[in-house]
Amino acid sequence: MFAVDHVSHKFDDLIQHKIDQKTKPKGALGQLESLAKQVAQVQLSRDPKAKKLHITQPGLLVFAGDHGIAQYGVSIAPSEVTSQMVANFVHGGAAVNVFCRQMGFNLEVIDAGIMAPLGFNLEVIDAGIMAPLGLKGVTEHRLGNGTTAIHLAPAMTLEQVKQGFEAAHEVVERHVLSGCNLIALGEMGIGNTSSAAAIMAALLELDVNTCVGRGTGIDDKTLALKKALINEALKLHRPKLASPVHVLAYLGGFEIVQMTGAILAAAEQKILVLIDGFISTAAALVAVRLHPAARDYLVFAHESEEQGHKLMLTHLSAQPILSLGLRLGEGTGAALALPIVQAAVNFYNDMASFEDAGVKNVV
Repeated sequence: MFAVDHVSHKFDDLIQHKIDQKTKPKGALGQLESLAKQVAQVQLSRDPKAKKLHITQPGLLVFAGDHGIAQYGVSIAPSEVTSQMVANFVHGGAAVNVFCRQMGFNLEVIDAGIMAPLGFNLEVIDAGIMAPLGLKGVTEHRLGNGTTAIHLAPAMTLEQVKQGFEAAHEVVERHVLSGCNLIALGEMGIGNTSSAAAIMAALLELDVNTCVGRGTGIDDKTLALKKALINEALKLHRPKLASPVHVLAYLGGFEIVQMTGAILAAAEQKILVLIDGFISTAAALVAVRLHPAARDYLVFAHESEEQGHKLMLTHLSAQPILSLGLRLGEGTGAALALPIVQAAVNFYNDMASFEDAGVKNVV
């Protein structure tokens, strides 16, 4: 349902020349230079007549969903915490709210399928009150009351995966129509590191021990249980993992499905996608397997502390912007990376060239 094209390379020489002619030695701005080039490639692919780069109406989408495997003791927190944290997002108290207010993100929380619908009426929260909280709204795109435990049965049906893609497409399209040209992704879901690790192991054909980490900070006994259950899931489903969509259906989470759809929808629209940590990188891995051209639009915000994240980043040839020891999720790393993306845009647009500054005889 997605049509994703690679970025155009028609302007690559002009972009690189512009970067190299800024008043600095070649390469002196390091990763900012490659980031500026990527932003330019994406934005000139969308609008070849654009004179300047720009970030407008950035949107941070937090997808929330529950996981059946969480009921079997793979996390320090019960599944009820997912709903409690969604309520915290609504009331502006989470880290992602704080960072979105600071960075100027429009935050939207999507209920992709938590255990039960939220127990309060969101319509009574006035938009004027919500805006200062760094919250654009809460959207109900529920695919169910949490997934089935992946070590016992498929997480969801193929039809639910399709519905999740359609729901994510609607969210991204709405943001783009409002003027957004950068989407960042976050998630909330107790147990979702188990699903992400299973997806990683399946797609990269890796041993579970390489992929599974401590998530929210589990002890050795819980970690051993988590690995054992994920091994059971892979043994149960491996003969049926015929495609990335099947991997999502058998091992995924409702929030991971919708993040995958959001990545593909944003790439289809030729806008940047700022990927957060381990869970959203697993969604990116699936998205790139489905449409390799989607990789052109992905900017990876940070390298998290979760085991396996660095390996996934390496597989995706990703150079993350930040390394802060984060392992919170919510899109917090993506929010913190936005000023760096903006800095790359600003130097590309506004830094003087040698000719502008009258600087000569530069090697």
